[in-house]
Amino acid sequence: MKPREIRELIQLRPPALDQVERRLAAARTVEDLHRFARRSLPRSVLDYVDGGADDELSLTGNVDAFRQWRFSPRSLVDVSAPSLEGSVLGERVALPLGLSPTGYTRMISPLGEPAVARAAAAAGIPYVLSTMATTSLEELARQAPDLDRWFQLYVWKDREMALKLVERAAAADYRVLEIAVDTAVSGYRVRDVRNGFTIPPSLTLGGLVDIGLRPRYWTGMLRSPSLEFANLTDAMSGGGYTIANITSQFDPAVSWDDIARIREVWPGKLLLKGPVSATDAVRAASLGVDGVHLSNHGGRQLDRTVAPIDLVAPVRAALGPDATVLVDSGVRHGADIAVALALGADACFVGRPYLWGLAAAGQPGVSKVIQLLADQLKRTMQLNGVTTIEALKSAEDLLIRR
Repeated sequence: MKPREIRELIQLRPPALDQVERRLAAARTVEDLHRFARRSLPRSVLDYVDGGADDELSLTGNVDAFRQWRFSPRSLVDVSAPSLEGSVLGERVALPLGLSPTGYTRMISPLGEPAVARAAAAAGIPYVLSTMATTSLEELARQAPDLDRWFQLYVWKDREMALKLVERAAAADYRVLEIAVDTAVSGYRVRDVRNGFTIPPSLTLGGLVDIGLRPRYWTGMLRSPSLEFANLTDAMSGGGYTIANITSQFDPAVSWDDIARIREVWPGKLLLKGPVSATDAVRAASLGVDGVHLSNHGGRQLDRTVAPIDLVAPVRAALGPDATVLVDSGVRHGADIAVALALGADACFVGRPYLWGLAAAGQPGVSKVIQLLADQLKRTMQLNGVTTIEALKSAEDLLIRR
């Protein structure tokens, strides 16, 4: 063998000097980006992202529920030109994926919600802004004008404040409103309580240690504008909110009357977001709600609740083919998306995975998560003998429960 041929075979390349480039090149799975995020974030912030309620049984159960399903593929199908395109609530999407609402995103990275939104817009998928965001409704619309913008609403004790948020979302051309129905009270997140977690992170003794261990994170925070609940600045003042005092604004008296009232004033598509049963999904439809976003808040609210993927089939059966059924909580691989669609979902949403990407590599890290999931979904479809999203949505016979 000639020296030139040996060099081509070995393909020695100098390592990338830029940390983001190195991480993106090394990331083969979503979990790889999670590993890089663990190196980047202070312990209390990582625990906020990764943690769940109480014993975290729902947190682990969500992932396990997806992995209970096995594929029984179709053979001898031409899968040379698969398509991931579909539609969600009447809007074309490049793939059946969306980015779920997460609070305090600028605490994960100073780039915050705008970086997530731009990655979603570039991929042709929707992004849901949280009431608890660190970027306002209006600012996100300015920074991501081409984004399919959705907004998640928490119904506060002050109903006028909640309705004002609805009006602002409509004025800023948000297409979809999701009402969170699983936050009558806040879940008890043991990791956050033990860490004395605050918004923004406070300089406890442990925090001072973290400065030494993760100077890049703290330098970025110190150079950035102070964190605030950007959509709530008119209603609340000050900072240093704890998990306890900000979530005291949640209202345990929220009822179906509130849903009906919001349906009256919201001009766009409306979804309920939470672990919505088939019975409640039907009731919501009777009030003019367009569908459900099945979620247990990633295991962060009621522990031991049913995994949302297990609600997909009964909710779809109850609502029929025309209503929208979305699902999140536990999606970690493109094969999970395939399972959800074969069970009757229209699309999957992810939260923690894109936060890991954001922490690891900024906006390119979010894009990397989207691309990994898309590639995995495409390959899963091809190996199952399925070439379109619509075909996958009618392919429940592909699944066998372990």
